[in-house]
Amino acid sequence: MNIKTIVIEGHEKDIKISRTERGAEVTIEQSTRHDGGAGKQDICIAHIARDEDRDARYAKAVEVAKVVYGTDRRGRAAATNSMVHDVLNEMERVAGC
Repeated sequence: MNIKTIVIEGHEKDIKISRTERGAEVTIEQSTRHDGGAGKQDICIAHIARDEDRDARYAKAVEVAKVVYGTDRRGRAAATNSMVHDVLNEMERVAGC
């Protein structure tokens, strides 16, 4: 089974992880309003390459966890280490790592 896209319900925003040629792209889908109309905008927060080392992918997972779980007063992810690993596992699963 190949998973090409997943959506993670975040603290305030939803995160979308999509497969790309080199790995995966993590985006935030936001609604935008221009001149009274509503639209959608995807903001990329991370690119995950299959050939990156695990530490680099973990650092990106920490940044994604900040959006998914929110941050504490010090700006760190309000998530445990295992929660960050859950995010990392999903990112790697979509990327095909």
